[in-house]
Amino acid sequence: MDQPSSTFDQASPRVKRRFPGQREFVAMMAAMMALNALAIDAMLPAFPAIGAALDVATANDRQYVISVYIGAMGIGSLLYGPLADRYGRRPVLFTGIGVYILFSLLCALAESFTALLTFRFLQGFGAAAIGVLVTSVIRDRYSGDTMAKLMSMIFIVFMAVPVVAPTIGQAILTIAGWRWIFGVFAIAGFAVIAWVWARLPETLEPCNVKPIKPTVLANTWRMVFFNRMAMGYVLGAGLIFGGLFGFLNSSQQIFADVFDAADIFPYAFAAVAGGLALANFVNSRVVERIGARRVSHSALFAFIALSLSQIAAAYYAPESMVLFLGLATVNMAMLGFTGSNFSALAMEPFGEVAGAASSFQTFVRTVLGAIIGGSIGQFFDGTAMPMAIGFLLAGIAALALVLWCEKGKLFQRPQTCPNVPY
Repeated sequence: MDQPSSTFDQASPRVKRRFPGQREFVAMMAAMMALNALAIDAMLPAFPAIGAALDVATANDRQYVISVYIGAMGIGSLLYGPLADRYGRRPVLFTGIGVYILFSLLCALAESFTALLTFRFLQGFGAAAIGVLVTSVIRDRYSGDTMAKLMSMIFIVFMAVPVVAPTIGQAILTIAGWRWIFGVFAIAGFAVIAWVWARLPETLEPCNVKPIKPTVLANTWRMVFFNRMAMGYVLGAGLIFGGLFGFLNSSQQIFADVFDAADIFPYAFAAVAGGLALANFVNSRVVERIGARRVSHSALFAFIALSLSQIAAAYYAPESMVLFLGLATVNMAMLGFTGSNFSALAMEPFGEVAGAASSFQTFVRTVLGAIIGGSIGQFFDGTAMPMAIGFLLAGIAALALVLWCEKGKLFQRPQTCPNVPY
């Protein structure tokens, strides 16, 4: 099913909305995902100000502002998938973004670090609906390498936010203080929810509505868990994303403490995010022709090799910011060739239970990534070495999982049936 056609709207049966064109659809999905990127990346320049205002004990503890949000996204994803399979994509999406908006405002009013972390957790819990529903909506309409291509195109637009988010956060911090950063999150949430309300029809077909029953959920989760191909790629993606989350947690401290260059951090972060966006653009152009497996497997080997280079750089040239930034930019770009492709490969077998399957996969991938990323960040010791070692270990473990799920055969492109991912 490569072309959208349905105008069915379960949430409003009397209103027939035409499915948006592909460009608008890509932009809309990217805008929803951008709410999460904004909520994470715009916070990074504010770490010192938050620490000073709320008496945070240690510099590494400030990283929990990111870690609890990401962890809550993973936990919340278990809830939204089944709800979306029962009640439709639209009402569940509106609920999740509404929770995101509410707790963005409460974060702005937090008077203690404990309160801030609590509200951040609940903000992330609401935002979990975005990741689950975007994947489900795409899977409702597309499959195979076409799905991988669209996901990569969405990542291209979405990655414009990490490029500019730290600069936005720095600007707000300078003009109005760190609390107003959360106010911007709420405003962005209102804008996105209005766009989706006006333009996106319900994509869950009536024949695919699933009742919320513990046995049904258990069967779906069991189906995903025991699907060798799906779990191999889900766990592999979680490990690789753990490297990304580790970079997010550590990057501000690395530039401030290792290179004494806190002022240029937003621009350095933009360079890394730009490399990732460029990789997603290239992936969207080549994945249908070359195949998701060939592209992602090659990128995984490159990720491991670049991680070894980062270890060498951290040991032999620990004060070279240019070398660190160059290697980090190229290595993070490898996520553009692994993340969206791994996700598409993992989702391919589950078209009729896309919501629950996406929910469970997002839970596993995000929680695993948050644990690994949080661990990498907490090992920060004033050098770039812990992050480089974390990347290497995550890459090797991901390669082992891919070898397991592919039964030792890499770079293959099956030619059996349309429902087998390439």
